[in-house]
Amino acid sequence: MPVPERLVPLLDQFDFARQRLAERMAGPVMDSGNGTHVEVGPMTDAEYLWEPVADCWSVRRHADGPGPRATLLVGAGDWGRDTTPPPHPAPPPFTTIAWRLSHLTEMLALRADHTNGGRNLTRDDFTVSGDVASALPAFDAAAAAWREALLSVDDKALDTVGHCTYPHGSDPENPFLEIVWWVNQELLHHGAEIALLRDLHRSRS
Repeated sequence: MPVPERLVPLLDQFDFARQRLAERMAGPVMDSGNGTHVEVGPMTDAEYLWEPVADCWSVRRHADGPGPRATLLVGAGDWGRDTTPPPHPAPPPFTTIAWRLSHLTEMLALRADHTNGGRNLTRDDFTVSGDVASALPAFDAAAAAWREALLSVDDKALDTVGHCTYPHGSDPENPFLEIVWWVNQELLHHGAEIALLRDLHRSRS
């Protein structure tokens, strides 16, 4: 199926942001944004779980229970991600790389399923990664699934309200093209946060 013309620039943006974030986390080099290669070391578990301020939200073992100001750990497996039912605490808790990457990976995986999969995955089905060795391939798989979902749509689907049935966003109320834009924004937004946290961890005194 040919890619709809309106989707091409958004798909290109997604591909660039995905690759840039993956390289920023895994190394050994990354694109600085202008084609220049910058050396970066691979992300460690210490960085992944680093809590730079008090009362961070992160990913934690279910056996240990939720962190400060959280009331539950969401996700399958031994680990879960700190959260609360809405409304969330204000001001929002500061979140670790692990929290941000888990959130991003879950969003991509679930939205892919609710676009061209079984449309039944929930947050309770998503396996939360407790270390870098499992988190990076999980992100790659989720990003690949979302890209495959994008390639499954035509122009009619782009204009269809609720084409994606993801239950944790505005998907049921918006045309799918707006959801594609929103997912790119999430990837750029959280990717920049993760990059900054890596810089801060490297530069901490």
